[in-house]
Amino acid sequence: MTAFSTEGQSDPTVQPVPTAVVRQVDAADVTLSNPKMAVISLGSNLGNRLETLQGAVDALEDTPGLRVKAVSPVYETEPWGVEADSQPSYFNAVILVKTTLPPASLLERGQAVEEAFDRVREERWGPRTIDVDIVAYADVLSDDPVLTLPHPRAHERAFVLAPWHDIDPEAQLPGAGPVAQLLAEVGRDSVLPRADLELRLPE
Repeated sequence: MTAFSTEGQSDPTVQPVPTAVVRQVDAADVTLSNPKMAVISLGSNLGNRLETLQGAVDALEDTPGLRVKAVSPVYETEPWGVEADSQPSYFNAVILVKTTLPPASLLERGQAVEEAFDRVREERWGPRTIDVDIVAYADVLSDDPVLTLPHPRAHERAFVLAPWHDIDPEAQLPGAGPVAQLLAEVGRDSVLPRADLELRLPE
């Protein structure tokens, strides 16, 4: 039993996906005809962080036309771009998904999941209940300011690279090279593996 249901129109996480897209991906959902692989980064530093991360994984799995294929270990990291000790630490994870959603609809779905967990965007790099970022979508390269692909700072973030490398050691960040090499350059000093915590792969 996952945390969200896609049945009915009252579910706020379903609303941003246009009806036409939902019909299209519903038709392909059984076999996920011609799906694309995408990498999604999750982070939380407010409330029950592990529960929120799991809820986000479950909500994404409940998306028509999307299947979560791998869930990384959990890492604990200090907030990015702010003064030390000014915010609680983050729990971070990365998931690999197969999806027939186009990038723009996947972005809308991610933002809807954030809204469902009461994510408030009051300040850049501010604390948040959940952060859902598309790191990469297939081999797409795009400088669209609404959704830049791959994520413009993924190559320098150990909290993205380390969990991604855990679940796909041969991964490549489009336009930047092997994740293993990027992680070696950045180092793991800023990330703490939390072997005592675990996210479940949706059934």
